[in-house]
Amino acid sequence: MSAERKRLISSIFWNLTLIMTGSLIFSIGVNAIVIPHGFITGGISGVCLLIYYLTGILSPGLWYFIINIPLFVLGWVFVSRRFFFYSLCGMIAVSIFMEILSFQIEIKDPFLAILAGGAILGVGGGITLHSLGSLGGLDIIGIILNQKFSIRLGTFFFIFNMILFIGSFGSLETDLVLYSIALSFVTSQVLDYVLTMFNQRKMILIISNSSEEIAKVITEELHRGATFLNGIGAYSGEERKMLLTVVHNYQLKRLEEAVITIDPEAFMITENTFNVMGRGFSKPKVY
Repeated sequence: MSAERKRLISSIFWNLTLIMTGSLIFSIGVNAIVIPHGFITGGISGVCLLIYYLTGILSPGLWYFIINIPLFVLGWVFVSRRFFFYSLCGMIAVSIFMEILSFQIEIKDPFLAILAGGAILGVGGGITLHSLGSLGGLDIIGIILNQKFSIRLGTFFFIFNMILFIGSFGSLETDLVLYSIALSFVTSQVLDYVLTMFNQRKMILIISNSSEEIAKVITEELHRGATFLNGIGAYSGEERKMLLTVVHNYQLKRLEEAVITIDPEAFMITENTFNVMGRGFSKPKVY
C-alpha cells in the first residue's frame, strides 16, 4: 500500500473517530440532561426540541434529520463535498444516538444541570469540529461564516440562540427559557475553549540589550523561530532590537528563566494567541 493511500485511510479513520465520539457525547448531553429538564439547547437541535415540546409529534432525532436536509444543500454548495459527507455521517450519528440513548443523569438542581449539560454539549460539538466535518445543523452555517468572514463559531451560535430563545418566551415557561439561555452560554464558552485549546500559544515580545543572546537560546534550545524588530526608546532615544517569538505553553517558563538569567532588566510581554499557523504550529484547515 502506498504512503499516500495510508495517509488517506488514516485521515478518514481519524475524522470519523472524532465525528462519532463528538456525536455520542453531544447526544448524551441532550437525552440525559437537556430533555429531562425541559431545556432547549439552541441551534438546530434547539429548534427540534422546541417543535417536539410544542407538538409531541415524532422525536427530536427525527426532527433533527428532517430539518437538516435543506442545510446540507448549503454545505454541498458553499463548503466542499468532503465536508458534506463527513457532516452527513455526523448528522446521521446524532439522529441515531438521540433515538437509542434512553438513560438519564440524575441532576436535581437546574444550575448544576446547566453546567453539566453545557459542558457535555460543548465538548461534543468541539470534538466534532476538530474534524473536517460537523454535526450538521447550525454547524454548517457556522462553518460557512467562519470560512468567509472569520466569525467565531461559539459567537455565532450564541447570537443565533439568543434569537431562538427570545422567540421561545411565548411558548415555554419563562424560567425554562432563562435556564436555556444560560445553558447556551456555557455551551458556547466550552465549545470555543475546546476548539482553541490545542492551538493556543504564547506570543512573546522581548526588549533587551542582550537580544542576540536570547535569540540564540530560543532557536537552539527551544527550537522555535524568532524575529528581530527595530525600535527606538521613547524616553532615551536609543535604538534597540526587539525580539518577537511564539512558543508552546509548556515552553513559556523555560523562556522566562532564560531571559531573566541573561538580562534581569529585560522587558518581556506575553500574550495569548488563539491560533498560530505556520511551520512548527498549525496548518490551515481546509474543509
